[in-house]
Amino acid sequence: MGAFEGQRVVVTGAGGGIGAALARRFAGEGARLAVNDLDPGRTADIAAELDAVALPGDASAIAPAALEALDGTVDVYCANAGIPAGGDALAGEDAWAAAWDTNVMSHVRAVRTLLPGWLDRGHGRFVSTVSAAGLLTMIGAAPYSVTKHGALAFAEWLSLTYRHRGLDVHAICPQGVRTDMLTAAGTAGELVLAPTAIEPADVADALFEGMAKGRFLILPHPEVADYYRTRATDPERWLGSMNHLQRNWEGA
Repeated sequence: MGAFEGQRVVVTGAGGGIGAALARRFAGEGARLAVNDLDPGRTADIAAELDAVALPGDASAIAPAALEALDGTVDVYCANAGIPAGGDALAGEDAWAAAWDTNVMSHVRAVRTLLPGWLDRGHGRFVSTVSAAGLLTMIGAAPYSVTKHGALAFAEWLSLTYRHRGLDVHAICPQGVRTDMLTAAGTAGELVLAPTAIEPADVADALFEGMAKGRFLILPHPEVADYYRTRATDPERWLGSMNHLQRNWEGA
């Protein structure tokens, strides 16, 4: 029997990339799945592959439908869907609103729906695909970086508030992963992320290792811990290094 045998798991953004890898891994561990993607065709494909419930549509409002589809119980919710939302400080209102809605508020809405059941049962698990941008930042992507900081802050708040009541929270913070989102990052992604990019399955492996060890922070790229430490202890050095990357990107 798998580690999640019989548990009811929801994965948003499961049509490809990290979401598909997470869904496949949970299915391999015996979970009963509901999968979501904005693209109906991709949702149907991954659902058919894994004998899962297909829930196409906007991840920002999917939790009530997932709860109904899984007979009123969700044990694990993977808030994986995200949008890259590039742009600088002059990015328009629409870019900021879209990033905020998907990268932060979809998490808040899911928890608002599922938390009462988790607390009543004394157990539940919330997995947030944050990105290293939530711990650090990402050049050329102000809305993405800022909202990913928000996603991390929300996950941290959930963990410190409810862990003694049985809620396990995990924040996955990879750097480059070979997905459509890396391609969408354009030249900034090529400069910063592509050289150390890993496969989506590597992210799933890191999550399952972290869950087994009860870790909140999941770092598929271990070096991110060093960057985060430098950011905290020597912010001027860290900002100077990031500004150097920014100048290299502008020059390219």
